[in-house]
Amino acid sequence: MIARVTQIATSPRSKYRTDYFDREALRGVFQTVDAKTCPHRYNFHLHTVYSDGQLTPEGLVQQALEIGLKGLAITDHNTVGGYYAAAEWLARYSEEYYRSADDRDRPKLWTGIEINGHLLEGEVHILGYGFDPNSAAMVPYIQGKKAKGDDFLASQVVASIHEAGGLAVLAHPVRYRQPPELLIPAAEMLGFDGIEVYYAYDRPEVWRPSPDQLERVLGLCEGRDLLHTCGTDTHGLNILRRTGH
Repeated sequence: MIARVTQIATSPRSKYRTDYFDREALRGVFQTVDAKTCPHRYNFHLHTVYSDGQLTPEGLVQQALEIGLKGLAITDHNTVGGYYAAAEWLARYSEEYYRSADDRDRPKLWTGIEINGHLLEGEVHILGYGFDPNSAAMVPYIQGKKAKGDDFLASQVVASIHEAGGLAVLAHPVRYRQPPELLIPAAEMLGFDGIEVYYAYDRPEVWRPSPDQLERVLGLCEGRDLLHTCGTDTHGLNILRRTGH
């Protein structure tokens, strides 16, 4: 299994990309996400050595192929370097092993990133998906460090992700100083597209969404026009577990 990869000339980091630009297709995927689809079908929260993870991008996508993931995103902090490396590896793998493979069997590697932002007098993490990494709007957020000034405001982060053609998601809403009862309505008002609903806060040996937090977040999302996403948030060597940070 491989990701569909095409050559591009605009990327400064790689001559390859995946179909990251189809926001509506990604929105459709998020609408199918539930507690059973992560982490063996979809995983939208993964870290590599390009930020604070232990896996190389190549090692991460090799695991994704072995598991049979249908879609994934590398969400390194404030960088898309891991995405470019993974896309290039998948392209070479495709050329060598899967010239005639059925596209429907290939996992899709979406662009992803995790950005720090200011919301309700506190700092939150904002996941960006399906954006154009070459967009000028993303420049403040791909420098390997937190943005400053107005660029650090959650409203500006969301606006920039949207300008780059992507979707903005509030990560792990029960991990902050402010409670999700305040954060989720505020995120909706700012134009966030979704909430990371399915998350293993208690780091079980076998990944599953934490029951109490899941019920709490699902209740807060009910009746709101917010997508639900999932991810293991792995920083370790196994993408099926939330390990490390």
